[in-house]
Amino acid sequence: MKKENSIKLFENQKVRTHWNDQEEKWYFSIIDTIQILTESERPRKYWSDLKNKLKKEGSELSENIGRLKMLADDGKMRQTDVADTEQLFRLIQSVPSPKAEPFKMWIAKVARERIDEIEDPELGFERLMETYLKKGYSKQWINQRLKSIEVRKDLTDEWDSRGVKKGKQYAILTNEITKAWSGFTVGDYKKHKNLKKENLRDNMSNLELVLNMLAEATTTEISKEKKPKNFAENKKVAKQGGTIAGNTRKQIEEKTGKKIVSKLNAKDYLDNNEKLN
Repeated sequence: MKKENSIKLFENQKVRTHWNDQEEKWYFSIIDTIQILTESERPRKYWSDLKNKLKKEGSELSENIGRLKMLADDGKMRQTDVADTEQLFRLIQSVPSPKAEPFKMWIAKVARERIDEIEDPELGFERLMETYLKKGYSKQWINQRLKSIEVRKDLTDEWDSRGVKKGKQYAILTNEITKAWSGFTVGDYKKHKNLKKENLRDNMSNLELVLNMLAEATTTEISKEKKPKNFAENKKVAKQGGTIAGNTRKQIEEKTGKKIVSKLNAKDYLDNNEKLN
């Protein structure tokens, strides 16, 4: 059962989601939904009380709620209650909120867009480009970012074929690649840029993105040639791919006299009315 994790934004507030390819439906985090609708500081407590209330009323909704692993605030994948589109519509009816109607419209839009993108994959890239343009990114940077998504997908497909498991093993290999080319683990890189939950790649300069792509693309090619048979061998390949890009970074820095791995993040650029490029 193939699932796709992502975070959607409703009025700049995050909603964690899962797309299930087999069922062709979205699953939404109930806690995130409750927090948006109620603006409660204790959305888990609110949901727990509501769930008990629905159960006492004989509602089947609380009994049919599923659980999936989603990215928590501490950066780990944790089990949380989720609802599909139909269940979420019913849940919203039980939560008095002025945001109920616009939120329902947003859910319908998210669901429709995904179906459209399955029928025409180019729409997904077009919508992503539109989102980045609205945030103030340059077209040059956006083109690189979209290419980086393609490169990353090629790498994860290769990892899948070598038996690498999503989640922790993906994270370990990504750390190997990132540290080898940049000198930082992913966590340290984010601290360097003063990031918390933000996506690291969305806060890289054009040259940082290019080197990250080089590292991942090289890792993919080495893996295809060497065909690693276990995780330890995959880890070695990841380090080799990152090191090649790391050597390129050092050569560029030697010629220019400038550090490539910058402390600047997207907010720094946009606050200064400059486009990230």
